[in-house]
Formats: sequence, structure tokens, C-alpha cells
Amino acid sequence: MNTTDTYKTIDHPGEEVLFKDKNSKFFGYSFPVISEEDVKPIIESLKKQHHAARHWCYAWQIGTEKIKYRSNDDGEPSNSAGQPIYGQIQSFQVTNILIIVVRYFGGVKLGVGGLINAYRTAAQLSLESSKIIEKTIDVKFCITFEYKNMNKVMRIIKERQLRITDQKLELDCKIFISVRKTIANEINDLFSALYEVEIKQVSD
Repeated sequence: MNTTDTYKTIDHPGEEVLFKDKNSKFFGYSFPVISEEDVKPIIESLKKQHHAARHWCYAWQIGTEKIKYRSNDDGEPSNSAGQPIYGQIQSFQVTNILIIVVRYFGGVKLGVGGLINAYRTAAQLSLESSKIIEKTIDVKFCITFEYKNMNKVMRIIKERQLRITDQKLELDCKIFISVRKTIANEINDLFSALYEVEIKQVSD
């Protein structure tokens, strides 16, 4: 099986997890995100929930082929929080995900090594409590044709069990389909070969 067109992610927030070290408490959370704009409201909401906490450190990764990521130490020593959290995102090979670890300081300093271990462990526990799923990387096409050519277009869609995401069926018809990346070229060629039918790739 060719897995170049699949990726791992979560589709629901994971359960809250707790890791303790020398009276400090580290609460770990994981959330599905699909854009950078999703991140800030989630962090703001956790800050309200944990208004007495000292730090809200996080890392996120978005994208399947073009990857964007960021990590934030939120006042902890440099690279002692955000990077260990991001390391777990890489270790579990997940994307479109945000992991936040909320720290309540327990009065005893943990040192950089202790912090790295605590943030990494809380992120790991958070991912272990999440249901990780596999999704396909899809390519979207728009097929344009006159109504009289409907049957030959629909025949290919039915034979290949293609997923229609939208359609406008008038005199001039448009059908939008979503196909797995590994068969995208083949599907493109099938429709391109049809007389009076146009197919072009579209972005979201």
C-alpha cells in the first residue's frame, strides 16, 4: 500500500492529562487545528480556565505537504518547553494539531532538564490520550461540461467511486470532486480524454 497520500491527526480534543514533578503541575491538552487562526482562541480559553497558572506553553503544526509549525516557551527558559512539546508532535508524526501544557509552579525549581522532561511528558501523555486517526491527502478538481455530456461524466464518477463535494447542474454543469493524491493524475487523464469535458485542479 502506498502511504504517501495519508497523514495522521486528531479530529477531537484529547482528554486533559496531568503530570506532577516536585509540586509543579503540568496539564496537557491536544486540539485539532486547520489554520493558524484556530490557535489563539483555544489558548485564550485555556488561560481563562487556568487563570491562576504560571505558564501556558504550546506547539502546533499545520499542513500535510507544506508544513507550518511554531513553539512557544511562554516565559520558561529558552527551548525548555515549546520545543519538547513540538518534539512529541514529530515523534507521533501528527499534523493539524495544537498541544498546550499549562504549568502551575509548585515552589521548587526544576532546572532546565527537569522542565524539558516535564513538558515532553505532559505532551506525550496528551497525545496518548487522544484518538489519532489517518486521513488521506486529497486533490480537488472542477469538471465543466454541457448537460448533454452528463452521462459519460457520471459513469466515470460511479465506476471510480469518486467523492462529489459540490455540483451545479444547469445547462452548463460543474461538478467538484475530491480524489486521493496518488490517483489524481490518472483521474485527470480520464476526464481530459472525454470530448467536450474540461477538468482543472482547484484549491480550497
